[in-house]
Order: sequence, then C-alpha cells, then structure tokens
Amino acid sequence: MVHSFFCGSFMLRQGKYFFTSESVSRGHPDKLCDQISDLIVDAYLSDDPFARTAIETVATTNRVIVLGEVRGNPNVAKTLEEKIRQCVQEIGYEQDGFHYNQFVFQNYIHAQSADIARGVDATLNKDEGAGDQGIMFGFACAETETLMPAPIYWAHRLLKNLDYLRKNDAQGRLRPDAKSQVTLIYEDGVPVGVKTIVLSTQHRDDLSNADVCDYVAPMIYATLPPEWMTAEIELFINPTGRFVIGGPDGDTGLTGRKIIVDTYGGVAPHGGGAFSGKDPTKVDRSAAYMARYLAKNIVASGLASRCLLQVSYGIGIARPLSLYVDFQGTGNVPEQYVEQAIMKNLPLTLAGIKQHLGLNAPIYLPTASFGHFGRLPTDAGLFSWEKCDLVDFFKTC
Repeated sequence: MVHSFFCGSFMLRQGKYFFTSESVSRGHPDKLCDQISDLIVDAYLSDDPFARTAIETVATTNRVIVLGEVRGNPNVAKTLEEKIRQCVQEIGYEQDGFHYNQFVFQNYIHAQSADIARGVDATLNKDEGAGDQGIMFGFACAETETLMPAPIYWAHRLLKNLDYLRKNDAQGRLRPDAKSQVTLIYEDGVPVGVKTIVLSTQHRDDLSNADVCDYVAPMIYATLPPEWMTAEIELFINPTGRFVIGGPDGDTGLTGRKIIVDTYGGVAPHGGGAFSGKDPTKVDRSAAYMARYLAKNIVASGLASRCLLQVSYGIGIARPLSLYVDFQGTGNVPEQYVEQAIMKNLPLTLAGIKQHLGLNAPIYLPTASFGHFGRLPTDAGLFSWEKCDLVDFFKTC
C-alpha cells in the first residue's frame, strides 16, 4: 500500500513513484535568447555597476531582435551587435537559416521609465527599493551533491556532456539545439534508478537516426550512475526520427520561457518572473538567488534534508513583506525559529542582498544555460548564491 501525508505545501510520498524534469541546451532557441539578454546585462554592468536593465530577446530565422529598457552609458549600445554575434558563433550556429554572421540585428532598447527609477532609487529618506512586487522561492534538498533535486541535476548533466561531445567532434555530427528529459524512480522519497530518458539533438542532414543513436547512447550511459542504467530503462533518442532543422530557424526563441529549467525542474514552485535580462534591482532575480542561498545553507547545516523558502517584496519597498520556511517534514527544529533568525540577522533588503552576494557585477551570462542553481561558485563571483558559508550560523538556530 502507498501512503502519503501532507506537510505544509508539499506532499511527502512513501512507496514507489516517478518524477520527471527536463533541460535544454545552450542552442535551444529560448536559451539562446536568455544568453543574449544576459550578455546585454553584463555589458551594461561592466561599464557601470549600478546600471539598470530589463531586456527581452526574440530570435527567428536569421533575425535577432532585442527590446527593453536600460539606464546606463549610451555608448554600450554600440558594442552590442558584435558581442551578440560572437555569442551566437560560440554557441555554434552557422546554418543557412540561422548564421552568426548573416542574421539581421534589430535593437529597440530604450531608456528606463523615470517613474520606475523613482520608486527603486535610494534617497536621503529611504533605502533602495525593490524593482517590482513579487514572490520568489528557493529550494534545496539532499538528493545530490549540489543539494539540487536529482531529476533536474541529471537532465542538466546530460546536456552539458552532450555539448562537450558536440564541440569536440571532428566530424561535426551534432548541431547546437537539444533537449533532455529524465524520469527517475523514487522509493520512499529517495531516487533509486532511472525509468525513462528522452534526448533529442539536432544533427547533420546526412545522418540516420541509427547513426545519431550509436553516437549519443554511450555518452548517456557514461553520464548517469551505472547502477541506475539497467536493461529495464526506456531510452528514446530523437524519437521523431529526424532533427535537422533546429534553433531559431525551426522554432522562434524568446527570453524567459524556460524558467522551470532555470530553477528546480518542477520539484519546487517558481515565482512570477524570469531571471535573464534583469539587473539585480529586479527581485525576481536577486531575491530568488538569495532564497536559494538560504535554503541551500539550511540543508547543508543539517537542520533539514529538504527546505522550501518563500520571500515576497513590494515595488519601491526595501524590506521583504514576508518570509516562509517549510522543511517538508524533514526538519530538526521548528521552522519559525529559523524564520526569526533570518529576519533578525541576515540581509534581506535589496541593498543587503546585492552587497552580500556581489550581484552588481557582470556575472550573468553563464547563468543563462544549464540552470541558475546547483552550479560551482567561483572566486570571480560567479554563482555566489551557491556558497555554503552560513552553515555555522544555521547550526546555532
């Protein structure tokens, strides 16, 4: 018999069940647009750490369009087309329908609204306020070494390894557009095996589906834990049988359409906004990073093996309006103790988050592929929200 019980907003399930997450490659049309939008964020922050950006990108057959609002040096705009073409080249697009050196580039970025700036800017009478209202979630669990849910962790790993395989293939068999989907088997809340893997990858026109399968399958088996890769798994490689036309030539791309890929693969909620294209005054991004940072440190400290954290903000208001912590039945202390300790001791104002995580820096382009969370923090400030430097603090709660 299978049993379940509710704890807060989450159903902890006992017995055997399946859970699925997906990921997409750097060359997926939506992810290409995320990367272009974050490239623009980095370009403005490189010139001015206090620049403001809200950028959208559209990509279709041999055309890239950027739109949005900025507050920064107008001269930055003169460099964008070259940077974007270099980015598209590095991703790998040199096909007839979408070529880094042939697409038409259109720039419709304009100055930020003075009304929005007025609500966000710090003055003598108020601290810097949030760039918009919204709810943001952070999550961590003990399923993987990165404290990410296992299905999205392995879906990302497959595409990272596929990207490496493609770039290092002298025969150029694969093209940049790809997707993965991983269904894991859980027993009493613990991942124990693989049920299904779906991997679709764009490929050279002269390759048969059997050619693609023969080339890609060994990488799949080398990526997942060997004890999980049994004869019973369902493996689908290019299940439509052919994937030659891909990227923006096959499907229009748009910034912000892969937010579940960006976060926790559907295991935890996502707030109301996407990340890419936004400077850190937008709490959709900065507060979501802070929420992940707190949740990860809570789990790393041993207070719980799962942690869901929600924070909310109002436009122009510096402090959070609410904080919610849910250990989903796995905690060693009451959640309200942790909530009180966070609110009393940790920087949750917009200015505090940006300073603590070093967010006023050109660190965003690498976040726009393979997920914003579960990544390796660097000394250069990349993925600072993945540090586990609050473990001792939470152990005292």
